Amino acid sequence: MNLYLLRHGIAVDTAESGVASDAERPLTPRGRHRMLQIAHAMSALGVSFDLIFSSPLVRAAESAAIVAQCLQLRNKLKFTDDLMPGGNPRPLLRQINQHRPRPKNVLLVGHEPYLSQLIARLVAGNDGLAIEFKKGGLCKLEATTLRWARCATLAWLLTPRHLVRIAGRGSDTE
Repeated sequence: MNLYLLRHGIAVDTAESGVASDAERPLTPRGRHRMLQIAHAMSALGVSFDLIFSSPLVRAAESAAIVAQCLQLRNKLKFTDDLMPGGNPRPLLRQINQHRPRPKNVLLVGHEPYLSQLIARLVAGNDGLAIEFKKGGLCKLEATTLRWARCATLAWLLTPRHLVRIAGRGSDTE
């Protein structure tokens, strides 16, 4: 199984007018544009998903929706509180493992420090692995079965800058 983790795009500050809480922070126009470029990079990399799980917080939900729409996978998108900051990843891992048919490629869209801690747990078996996961960054883990322990290999971790360059190269070849 390939587990992809995507950190949401650039969101407005909570101090901006019209934003009542952290949960309601939408992507900025730049954040939406960058996320679209990142989705195009995923397409250029030949990445597709059997399942997409996203935090329901607005900035993550918007990021996941952009990816799902660009890759024509809107029917694969589901929202779960288990990906919210402070959420519990164990039920999410069980849900992925129990899904039938067994998914080959799963995308999780969420927040920091949740995602980097999940990567550390799945790759190293503890929280001691320091990872800088930028907004719009994409990580690929490879695992046979997901469990709350060392079970995965880090295949790659791409920054948004890398992804934008990949998207740019992909559009040059079309």
